Amino acid sequence: MPYGPASILGDVLRNKRAEAVVRKHLTGIVNAPLEIQLRYAPLERVVGFLEETRADTAARDAFFAELAAVDETAAEPPRPPERAIIPSPDHESADVPVGSAGLVRPAAATRWRTFELELHGPTHGNPFTDVELRAEFRRGDRVLTAYGFHDGEGVQRVRFLPDEEGDWSYRTFSNARSLDGITGSFVCGPAAAGDHGPVRVHATHHFRHADGTRHLPVGTTAYAWTHQGDELAERTLRSLAGSPFNKVRMCVFPKAYLHNTNEPVRYPFQGSPDDGWDFTRPDPAYFRDLEHRVAQLDALGVQADVILFHPYDRWGFSDMGPVADERYLRYVVSRLAAHPNVWWSLANEYDLMWSKDTDHWHRTAATVRRCDPHGHLLGVHNCFEFWDNGLDWVTHSSVQRVDVYRTAENTDTWRARWGKPVVVDECGYEGDLDQGWGNLTAQELVRRCWEGAVRGGYVTHGETYLADDDVLWWSKGGELKGESPARIAFLRRILEETPGAGIDPLPSDWDVPTGGVEGRYHLTYFGFGQPRRRTFAMAPGIRYEAEVIDTWNMTVTRLPGTYEGVFTLPLPARPYIAVRLRACEDTQAPATTAD
Repeated sequence: MPYGPASILGDVLRNKRAEAVVRKHLTGIVNAPLEIQLRYAPLERVVGFLEETRADTAARDAFFAELAAVDETAAEPPRPPERAIIPSPDHESADVPVGSAGLVRPAAATRWRTFELELHGPTHGNPFTDVELRAEFRRGDRVLTAYGFHDGEGVQRVRFLPDEEGDWSYRTFSNARSLDGITGSFVCGPAAAGDHGPVRVHATHHFRHADGTRHLPVGTTAYAWTHQGDELAERTLRSLAGSPFNKVRMCVFPKAYLHNTNEPVRYPFQGSPDDGWDFTRPDPAYFRDLEHRVAQLDALGVQADVILFHPYDRWGFSDMGPVADERYLRYVVSRLAAHPNVWWSLANEYDLMWSKDTDHWHRTAATVRRCDPHGHLLGVHNCFEFWDNGLDWVTHSSVQRVDVYRTAENTDTWRARWGKPVVVDECGYEGDLDQGWGNLTAQELVRRCWEGAVRGGYVTHGETYLADDDVLWWSKGGELKGESPARIAFLRRILEETPGAGIDPLPSDWDVPTGGVEGRYHLTYFGFGQPRRRTFAMAPGIRYEAEVIDTWNMTVTRLPGTYEGVFTLPLPARPYIAVRLRACEDTQAPATTAD
């Protein structure tokens, strides 16, 4: 049956001749994002998306006529699946002494700082695939297993993040005799000032560090900032140092998308775009640079939300095949898991990844969990269809906007639906692009951040202002240009003043949300409403101090006196106002705790 209106775009693009016809007639999908987002769509829907064919019947007919002449059976056959490489138990000959590899290790260890074993082992064959290495770290009855990775020129590394003070011991296990059976011990000292350990879920919907310090994620997005070279990366770090942001969404793989047409300075595998890639040989320099940037973020107090896969790809990294995917995951997770500031995001927009099915994401999660002895946070980001965030291995929901206007407004509903923290990682970006997701006003982005916060979630910032050098913060980093970061810094201050684990939704009026801690702290946000006054009906017996917060002008105005029961407060009759009610110490409801 010839190709026609019912044919799926992705299937057509597998045929080289048919692909040429598509690119000849449908020039509007040659560049991302449409080619990626429409791969599941029938061609009749694709031509309806494009101005060049939607209104031009003759152009549409010419396209389908030429496409129908292509031999459908000439489609490129699926490549044969790669077979997993099974390391030989005799990688080194019997005359190599067991445990003879050179070992370099720190003289001391501290809690929540990376401890590394550097082992100088065999170089023959392919050390990335032919050598298996792991180490068991013991403290009393506890045993944690960390996996090794090859870092070039025969160097194998095993990294570990000690989470308890005191005596630890370790032993290595390997199919290479020189790397097997190496033992030792170390004493872990107390954490240094500012070291709090990985972020964990706390009180069902919030976060705290492993040492109990509260963490309020105030995130931003800079997907490809590590792929732009040293000068721009350092500018990005300086911008982050002066910003309110303590989490950055960032990709392991380079990105091809609008305003992302440049080549990265290096690639994750040995090979080239012209000659192809050897997926059995990661480029250690690429991953050293990545982990260097993760460590620099940690020094700034910023969490690295590491995106393991994404669809915006012209190099083939999004479609390596299951065996190569698994091998890559073991490598990158083993390299990064001992960094205290890592979060794992299995994908950015998992449902646009043409070559990966549901089972892939379950396998990916299992691999991450197996290779990460420290249990970092783990989520899956969507484009159209939510992942099942209620699954046990999903620690928090990472969601994209669901409507042009309304997304953060759903935060409380999603909390109840999944029983997990809600992080709205993409609600639209402040900027001036010709794309609806990238031209929010600063006021609207700030409004969405407040809306999500008062409903008990966490909304991520992004910025997409056009620039002559094509450096847009949302992807390449650089400098922040918008007006929202200062207002988000103000919001962060308000969040940090909230008692307890964080803001939870409270009983609200139909037209405005209220969040906080029942009987102690109530935060009501009016968004783009502009009331001149508002009546509040509070439980009797608790007196409150009242403050009017101008979230745009960043002011807090204390109203005189105290208030109890039913009372009316004067308001400034302008948008973006919040009211904060704080119970007086002598009358507030008892505090509640949640572990």
